[in-house]
Amino acid sequence: MTPTRQRWRRAAGAVALALAAAGCGIRGTSVPVDAGGAPSRVSCKAPTDETPPGSPGGTQATVYLVCGSALAQVERTVPPAKGASDADPRLPAARALLNELQRHPSADEEKAGFSSALPADLKVNGPRAGDPSDALRLSIRPDDLPSFALAQLVCTYGANVALGRTHAAVLGGPGDDPAHRYDCSADVLANPDIAENAGWGDPLSEEG
Repeated sequence: MTPTRQRWRRAAGAVALALAAAGCGIRGTSVPVDAGGAPSRVSCKAPTDETPPGSPGGTQATVYLVCGSALAQVERTVPPAKGASDADPRLPAARALLNELQRHPSADEEKAGFSSALPADLKVNGPRAGDPSDALRLSIRPDDLPSFALAQLVCTYGANVALGRTHAAVLGGPGDDPAHRYDCSADVLANPDIAENAGWGDPLSEEG
C-alpha cells in the first residue's frame, strides 16, 4: 500500500470515529454564562401612610397610582387646598387630589412599584356656564391626556367623599366641547389603556 493511500485511510478512520462519537450523544462541554439575576417583581402593596392622622387640616384620601399595567389605591393624608373657592366648595378638594397625583411617589411607594402618569402642568377648574354642577374643567382635553393619567384622575375623583364618591368624574377640557362622564369601572382599574378606546366618556344630557 502506498503512503498516500495509507494517509487517506487514516483520515477516513478519524472522520468515522468522530461521527460515531456524535451519534452516541457525546457533547462538548459548555461554559456557563451569567445572565444576571432574575427580574425583580414589585409588590404593588401600598405602604402605610406615615403622616400622622392628626396632622393639622389633613384629611385621609384614596388616590390611584399606576403599578404594573393597572391602577392600585394608596391612602394618603391630603393637606387642605389653598385659596378655597366659596363659589364651588368641591374645587379645593379636586385641586388637592390633583396635586397628590402630580406629587412624586415616596421612596416606599416607588419600591412597591407605584408611579403616576399625571402631567405636572395639568390644572383643574370648576364648571363653566351651561355645565352640570358636578363638572370639572381641565386645562388639557381629557382625551388628550395619557390614558393612564385620565384613568388615575377619574378613579381618584370618583372615590373621594368631598366629590360625592360617585365612582365617576364629569370632566371637560379648556375649549367649548361639552363635559363627559367617565366611569371608574373594574375594567378601567385593570386596564387603564381603555381610555384610548372610543366610547369611554359618556356625553351628558342637557338636563345633566
